[in-house]
Amino acid sequence: MRHFEFAVDRKHAHAVNEVFADLRRLRLLAIAATVVAAAGTALLIWLDHPWAYLLAVAFALGTVTALWVALWTPWHSSIDKLYADGELVPAVVSEARPSGVVLLALVDVSAPNTRDPRYALVTRKVRDLPGHQARAGERVPSVAVRTDRAPRQVGQRWQSVSAMPIAWGTTDDAVIARARAAISETEWRLLTDNLALAEKVRRTTTKRLLLDPHQLPGELGS
Repeated sequence: MRHFEFAVDRKHAHAVNEVFADLRRLRLLAIAATVVAAAGTALLIWLDHPWAYLLAVAFALGTVTALWVALWTPWHSSIDKLYADGELVPAVVSEARPSGVVLLALVDVSAPNTRDPRYALVTRKVRDLPGHQARAGERVPSVAVRTDRAPRQVGQRWQSVSAMPIAWGTTDDAVIARARAAISETEWRLLTDNLALAEKVRRTTTKRLLLDPHQLPGELGS
């Protein structure tokens, strides 16, 4: 796995990093759900009816689940951890819109510790992309963020992998340029050549399109 080390500007990341903002919202929702479920459990026990105890068990399980998410999120949403653990991947702007841009990224969606990679195209709509021009083909070095809170994987594929731009973690153009250079020209060219597939990827339920390994360039294919 290819990692990219740099000093994360936490103030900048907290202001623009949409992954961090999504995880923060998830934690707030989990805290609210914990409170509601716990209150519901207490009320049902107080009613002291046989049917109420059955519902109380379900509410208690909901409380435990919501509490686990609330406690899990801060550890996984550390800006430094997200960048340190993520694999450096290429992404390019496929479309510029008044409300933001659409990124097309090349990611390995195979499970960790799997010997053979399996590449896919994924898309992500972002509102703000500092350090980059909002034009089709703009190269946006990113890290892959995997959703591992799902109870199980789908075969050898992770249920969700998205791209988080390096530019969301730093304002230093030199760092972004160094990350861009660390990605092979073959990978950048593969994305540029497949910009037309971005809309097809966006229409899929999982927002990703698996690539045939036999049709990939030599250094990426099987």
